[in-house]
Amino acid sequence: MISNIRNISIIAHIDAGKTSTTEGILYYSGLSHRYGSIDDGTAVMDFLPEERARGITIAAAAANVPWKDCSIHLIDTPGHIDFTAEVERSLRVIDGAVVVFSAVEGVEAQSEKVWRQADNYGVPKIAFINKMDRIGASFADVVSQINAKFSDCALPLQIPLGSEDAFCGLMDVLTAEQVHFSGERNVDILREPLTAEQQDSWREAYNRVIERIADFSDEVAELFLAEEPVPLDLLRREIRRLTLARQVVPVFVGSAKKSIGVQLLMDGILDYLPSPLEVSYKAYDVKTEEEVTITSDPKAPFTGFIFKVNASSTADLFFIRVYSGVLKANANVFNSRSGDRVRARQLYRIYAKSTEQVDEVGPGEIVGVTGLKDCGIGDALCGARPLLAFDKIGFPDPVISMVVEPKFSRDKDRLDEVLALLCREDQTLCHSTAEDTGQRLLSGMGELHLEVNLKRVTTDFNVEIRCGEPRVAYRETIKDETVQTVEFERTFGDTLLTAGLKVAFRPLPHGADVFSITSAVRDPAVPRAFIAAAERALRDGLRTGGLNGYPMIYVAAEIRELKFSPESTTEGAVAGAALQAIDQALTQVGTVVLEPLMHLEVVCPEDTVGEISMYLQPRRAVIRDIASLGSVKKIVCEVPLAEMFGFGKALPQLSGGRGTFSMEPSGYQELPADAARRGF
Repeated sequence: MISNIRNISIIAHIDAGKTSTTEGILYYSGLSHRYGSIDDGTAVMDFLPEERARGITIAAAAANVPWKDCSIHLIDTPGHIDFTAEVERSLRVIDGAVVVFSAVEGVEAQSEKVWRQADNYGVPKIAFINKMDRIGASFADVVSQINAKFSDCALPLQIPLGSEDAFCGLMDVLTAEQVHFSGERNVDILREPLTAEQQDSWREAYNRVIERIADFSDEVAELFLAEEPVPLDLLRREIRRLTLARQVVPVFVGSAKKSIGVQLLMDGILDYLPSPLEVSYKAYDVKTEEEVTITSDPKAPFTGFIFKVNASSTADLFFIRVYSGVLKANANVFNSRSGDRVRARQLYRIYAKSTEQVDEVGPGEIVGVTGLKDCGIGDALCGARPLLAFDKIGFPDPVISMVVEPKFSRDKDRLDEVLALLCREDQTLCHSTAEDTGQRLLSGMGELHLEVNLKRVTTDFNVEIRCGEPRVAYRETIKDETVQTVEFERTFGDTLLTAGLKVAFRPLPHGADVFSITSAVRDPAVPRAFIAAAERALRDGLRTGGLNGYPMIYVAAEIRELKFSPESTTEGAVAGAALQAIDQALTQVGTVVLEPLMHLEVVCPEDTVGEISMYLQPRRAVIRDIASLGSVKKIVCEVPLAEMFGFGKALPQLSGGRGTFSMEPSGYQELPADAARRGF
């Protein structure tokens, strides 16, 4: 039944315990017969060799998890910022999310980022405060941080019994029971009445829940004001309604590593996150561009969305979310991007690295498909016309690149094939050739991102390579406003091509849209195709590069006039005029080079703060805050990416092996004239 399906993702900051939580879900569902651990390399969802070697999640992994009478389609995502593309494309196709927080570190940089990513897609959430058994754990502090960061949305439905070494179970706020766990891997759940000493804590927590729900529910408010009991079924129903409306976030608590609280979290997924029947999905008609609403109707035409590809030199495996209709093995479907008919040959239900071949799948299911020719991430598949498409997944631009060449000349073509394959899997990777040297470049989101993928070139594809030092992906922007008038004339053979353009350029504030390409031409006599050609050329020309050869960003271009002749103006002539306008503008006002800026958070012992700060300051870091997190400190700063190469290797020595850090792009700043430029 579609109503018994839950499509969810587990998202978190690195080291919050996301993988341990996922492994617990797999174990208690019976899908795994051992409780996998990332520490000893037995995690079911982290099955790639690099994941097990490094102890981190690198690629999003999917599993169809049975729980009670439901099916949870679970996508486990990386916590490291370098692999944010995996999170982005997973959130694009799920209906609900579990956000895991460490009870010690609380709301960290990547926690906040993935929460915002989920908000961008309108995904309802529940929270799991993990690691209550750790030294420094504080449930109340993390709840306060969630409320401070995310608009006072936390709704604790459980509170811990004890903390650190004394953590032994939890209190169910709704049922007024204490809950303990026993047996192998704490599989047995024991519910008991609250003790007299626990009543006050429970009453306080229960009243907070009732008061919060009463703010949005007239029925609950009336009972509350009349001091009458609120029926449990009504309370759960209203919490579910408000969770789906993204007005509250139910909070659960436990320790995944000690097998406490995971089963109740799984119940919470069923109780408070939506089935596909409770979600409508926006698409648009490819031909008319009209918006279309899709519901999970098995009798409707098939529509699906490709959100992940496991690329292979033999047969790619496409991960597809089915939104409507039924997809059968060997069925012909349309790729709405190209309009081509393609065949979905084999269908597979996915259980981490294992698969089960099936004959058909329906709405709400996530399935692996082979045989889809010339398809890629972001493509929509339709069983019938009119062809529908979905909004594309937005991926950040790479910020770092590295020269990569084959160790042996015989492997040149094979290396190009492998790099193209990796880029097909990951849209934040880019394979190019340096114009000045002819060297191959692989660009990505960080040192770790490139390191992992280049290691795959050797281990997975048996191509030995040589790599250069990492390089920063610099950008340029214009210095000032300017208006350029162009009269384009070119003769091709016996044909004269002409076009006239007047274009105004201005720099955009950093952090704004990368480009703003608009037209102020209102003359209905000007063909729309000419305006569109000018807009495309302006966008493509700016991406090509500025005076220093780096792609342009933060530029607004407005087309103010477009002159044409029915006899001699073509779309190509208009594009030529637009490119000429760019060249004139850059020559007249000049450009400035921009360097990527990173938001860096370092968690370390208090006695190492001084040494770490002394390391960062000469590297042009601007320290914004040094906050206390229980027994440790968190250094928050902004620092140019160019200064951070090698920081991951230096931090263990600086912190006595006890420091961790997270880093994410935070925009660009003008490169100082005296700064060393490590460009392409």
